Amino acid sequence: MKNKFKPHRYSDLESFERLLLLIAILVKYPGVGYRDRNLLDTTEIHYNALEEVKFYLQKLADQLGIDLPEDYPAITTLRKDLETLKDYQILEKRMYRWGYYLGTGVMSPLELKIALDALESLAIKQGDPRIRKITEQFKKRLRGFAALEDQQLFYPVRQQLNHAINYTDPDEMMEKGVYRQTLFHHIHILETAIIEGQIIEISRKKDLYDNKRVGIMKVYPLQLIYHNVAWYLLHEDYKNEHLVISRVNRLGNYCKILEPSGRGINKQKQSLTKAYQLLENGWGLKLGNLEEQKQELAGKLNFVKAKVRFFYPVSQFIEEGERRHPKQKIKRGKIDPQTHQPQYIDYSVALPLRSLDEFYFWLNSYGEYVQVLAPSELVERHQRSALTLVSRYGCNKDNIT
Repeated sequence: MKNKFKPHRYSDLESFERLLLLIAILVKYPGVGYRDRNLLDTTEIHYNALEEVKFYLQKLADQLGIDLPEDYPAITTLRKDLETLKDYQILEKRMYRWGYYLGTGVMSPLELKIALDALESLAIKQGDPRIRKITEQFKKRLRGFAALEDQQLFYPVRQQLNHAINYTDPDEMMEKGVYRQTLFHHIHILETAIIEGQIIEISRKKDLYDNKRVGIMKVYPLQLIYHNVAWYLLHEDYKNEHLVISRVNRLGNYCKILEPSGRGINKQKQSLTKAYQLLENGWGLKLGNLEEQKQELAGKLNFVKAKVRFFYPVSQFIEEGERRHPKQKIKRGKIDPQTHQPQYIDYSVALPLRSLDEFYFWLNSYGEYVQVLAPSELVERHQRSALTLVSRYGCNKDNIT
């Protein structure tokens, strides 16, 4: 016996087309229905997200030549349609406070393009092996889409040229026969420990700063950071909460989870906030010793005012860096009548004592175009450095030609 046809709410063509139009706009306009409350008109009392959904549904119907009744569909009808999509797990059974989208399809083609550029940069230039594999998977899945877009999706509009100067990818190490005993072989464990807030045991195999920090450490890993030419691990001592940033290739091929339960993401965020407060105050990645950190985070640490004079033409590049440091001050010197540019600029910034080393290394990159004015210990250090250079080139400091 043939099954009898059982009518349902989408049996008629109009209802069926409405449901398909709704699915289509969720695909075409991910996040539809979300409105940033900061952008709302203060005179607007209430905003109904489904009004925007209705607008795009009517717009798409018009584009497809589908005639809809006036002011159709009703908001209550759309709400029921969305519940139907949830019943069939097309949408998740939850509140969509940030707009409607299907599964993980939260990006428009333009947003996807920008995200893909960023991922590829991380995968290639910064040598992240996991992201390299994810990027390769994305490209395979998007080949059909890219063909429709005339391959524009894969053209690198944005690129990050800073690249890692040491090996970071275990697969690449194996291929090239350059196996390195570093923490890069345990990145997947490390990333899980960061999210869960787990205590891990890692090993520092070398200390190039002669601080005698070598051997086993028990820490909460907080974040992987890429800076200039290398990857670093921001971590916190599990006992005294001392925050440290360590270069990953200087950590050994060892990572053991000690506390599987973890302390949770909120505690991780609290520690991360403290670390970034220290980073914003300072210069570079050195976060100082435990006592310095406690005083600095409590607002009780006195900062040192560093003042440097940069001469033309380097002064132009320094002045261009308007956001090099949040507390910097730049003062122009006298204008040269020939170049119409200041002969020099004075650059000053208040820094914690822990940051003077890294600040000084930055200054040295500008060679003879730099004169340190303060503090006195930095002035003396710069003078000694200049005299050392003179002696290395075999010149008499009293009779330089």
